Amino acid sequence: MNNKKVLVGMSGGVDSSMTAYMLQNDGYEVTGCYMKLHNSRVGYHEKNIEAGKRVADFLGIEYHVLDLEEEFKSEVYNYFVDEYKQGRTPNPCVKCNRSIKFGGMFDFAKSLGIDYMATGHYAKTDGEYIYEADDKTKDQSYFLAQVKKDVLKHLIFPMSIYKKEDIIKQASQIPAIKKISENKESQEICFVETVYTDVLKKHNKIDNDGKVLDVDGNEVGKHKGYMHYTIGKRKGFTVDGAHDPHYVKSLNPKDNTIVVGKKEDLAISSVKLNDLNLYVDGDSFECTIKLRYRTTKIPCTVTIKDDIANVELKEPVYGVASGQVAVFYEDEKVLGSGWITNTTE
Repeated sequence: MNNKKVLVGMSGGVDSSMTAYMLQNDGYEVTGCYMKLHNSRVGYHEKNIEAGKRVADFLGIEYHVLDLEEEFKSEVYNYFVDEYKQGRTPNPCVKCNRSIKFGGMFDFAKSLGIDYMATGHYAKTDGEYIYEADDKTKDQSYFLAQVKKDVLKHLIFPMSIYKKEDIIKQASQIPAIKKISENKESQEICFVETVYTDVLKKHNKIDNDGKVLDVDGNEVGKHKGYMHYTIGKRKGFTVDGAHDPHYVKSLNPKDNTIVVGKKEDLAISSVKLNDLNLYVDGDSFECTIKLRYRTTKIPCTVTIKDDIANVELKEPVYGVASGQVAVFYEDEKVLGSGWITNTTE
């Protein structure tokens, strides 16, 4: 294996630009690659490609534009729209990392005879596991937990040991990257320019008044259409005579109703996961689990049978949404992940 060749995903942002710069300084033969994934707005790709090309020219490296729009639409965009239609809360970034960034772009690297691939993600890998980055405020290990096990040994994450402010400071000293370092951070979901409902409106009639039910099935108010809501949301619907805050507990697409309750009504003690991606062997283990990105880890017991993980939580969690990713951790090490299909009180 030639350990000097690396394909760097260069989005036109500061992290990926610095990734290419650092790896070249470390002696790697760097090739740049920009992925065209969607056409959400005019001039989006042109601006990013120009920024990436400027850095590539500065480094004197090749810079490819890889068109994965068709694959992205099929694997990520359509999935995003359909999950909301089914009353679930999708995680398109996790899907994209598995099938596009560390799927389609990884295949492209292999087609060029390049053994390694790098991105500007804040995470670590030793080729067997993914780990949290040193900068916990930027850590993206959660979003990488569905990347296939056999891909890990080909990945490099130079951002793993840095704080974001240090990267911006270093970038500001490099002429070709200085301007990029002054740009504001990119949005969380690349094809959602404002709010997710604007995307859904292009494909579904989402404004559709319906009934709000309490946990006993009684009608207690009105809402504006179930696709406007996610589990745990507390605004945008009415609850007649309520003095305490009420939160969305479940969504029912078939009859366009939503069930709401007080915070204690949203407590979950166990979850079921499918489409497991595990970096460890065994069908039973103790670990901690993250049920959403910006949450603390919860101790749990995992039992796997017929490719389904039953997870017993050792303390209650509130507002857990089907369709989200659950990630298993042992301290900072990612043990694997799965997609939440069911929750139990």
